[in-house]
Amino acid sequence: MYMAEFKLRFGSRKWYVRRIVEADSYEKAVELAKKYAELMNKGEVKWELADVYEAKRPLMIGEEEIKKLE
Repeated sequence: MYMAEFKLRFGSRKWYVRRIVEADSYEKAVELAKKYAELMNKGEVKWELADVYEAKRPLMIGEEEIKKLE
């Protein structure tokens, strides 16, 4: 499983969002994330792919994550 991070721009504002990418390889995850950003660029908000990385437990907060931060 992979996590894609996108930079969104609207006028002078910018923020980041993350999406889970289901892919068998890093290359496929990047390809899907680029295509997703391209397809999302139909409105006023500009989507840019910032990064793709492997994530074993994306967006989960559990005991394991808390212990890593302590």
